[in-house]
Amino acid sequence: MFAPEEGLVRQARRLRLNTLIRLRWLAVGGQTLAILIGYFGIGLKFPIAACLALVAASAILNLMLRRRFPVSKRLSERTATLLLGYDILQLAALLFLTGGIANPFAILFLAPVTIAAASLELRHTLALLGLALICATALARFSLAIAWFSGEKLVLPPVYEAGLWTALSVSAAFVTLYAHRVAAEAGQTASALAATELVLARAQHRSQLEGLAAAAAHELSTPLATVALVVREMAAQPAADKAASDDLELLEQSVDRCRSILGKLSAPRELSDQALEFSSPVELAEIAATAHRLMGVSITVEGLGPDPAPKCPYNPGVLSALGNLIENAVSFAERAVVIRASWTRSTVGIEIADDGEGFPPHVLARIGEPYLAWRDGPRRDQGAGGRHGLGLFIAGIFIKRSGGALEFANAKPPAKGAIVTVQWPRQAYEQGQGLASGA
Repeated sequence: MFAPEEGLVRQARRLRLNTLIRLRWLAVGGQTLAILIGYFGIGLKFPIAACLALVAASAILNLMLRRRFPVSKRLSERTATLLLGYDILQLAALLFLTGGIANPFAILFLAPVTIAAASLELRHTLALLGLALICATALARFSLAIAWFSGEKLVLPPVYEAGLWTALSVSAAFVTLYAHRVAAEAGQTASALAATELVLARAQHRSQLEGLAAAAAHELSTPLATVALVVREMAAQPAADKAASDDLELLEQSVDRCRSILGKLSAPRELSDQALEFSSPVELAEIAATAHRLMGVSITVEGLGPDPAPKCPYNPGVLSALGNLIENAVSFAERAVVIRASWTRSTVGIEIADDGEGFPPHVLARIGEPYLAWRDGPRRDQGAGGRHGLGLFIAGIFIKRSGGALEFANAKPPAKGAIVTVQWPRQAYEQGQGLASGA
């Protein structure tokens, strides 16, 4: 049930909302400072009210994004493209009011396209590059001239403006393609490292199984040889009756069968192609919850969905992730944890709900990040990942690799407690993609 590693690498490259908000706050501060210094310090004349209104629009957008989404949210390709496109248009509007392409701050067109090149797919990056070039071309022809100290308006020669446009366009195209190429190579390297990690893990797992099988075969061979010897000696003696003779013959056949099985254990590679055990969502939840039923909290597993229930191959990664989530719920619950497994024709989901205090608001916005400490109390220190949130972070990685999605929320009042939901497309759950290559 592991998704392709390229998908994980692409997802890891997605632009975080918090990063974009911080960069925009930096732009808001810089633009405000430049406007005030230019108008009041240097004495340049331009529509300052309109310029400040454009800066305020960016500040309002930042506040709305901060209020609407958690800071840890990774933006989709489309959303990130729209937000970066807004930054380009807002900068173009400011430059239109302050001299157009002759304004030295026109070089800031490079910022959004560079960010796009490092975090977005090539088609979205080229779309933003095209938007920036269109804006630069329009500003080369249409803009409000700035009145200088003597009241005269600065008018640059057309050849010089053409040179500015050419330099800006070539720089934007070069920086965009260069940054995208470097980011793509870094993604390929990360994908290769992840694939190597999976291969090494599979080799280590197989080596451990082979060692265990060889040890078991060695330990069982000696007593089995003794049994075989005794059976042969008893068979060589005159039997009291035919029934005893038949029993000895059956026992000898069973000994030979055991020897055959031990021979297979001594060469466990022959077993590597056998199908792994399959589990329904309810069975998967029961298996994951087994180790946590002795922690003083009631754990109930419920199932709901049409027959037949979907089944997936045994996946240690998913079991470990569910175990971490259940352990975390148990560590915060007051008396009970309810696990609801559900499925439809298109999706499979497992919901883990506790009756504790729920996630604190400041934690809920960043849940799933590593080294996120919020636990207190003697029992809560035993939750997944200790005081660092590593258990939830690792669980999120395993769930994403299995093709699923992980969501954290609090129960709606008057109910209380935390709710963690894991959901897979049914096809991904049933096919168990990636298990054969190292779970």
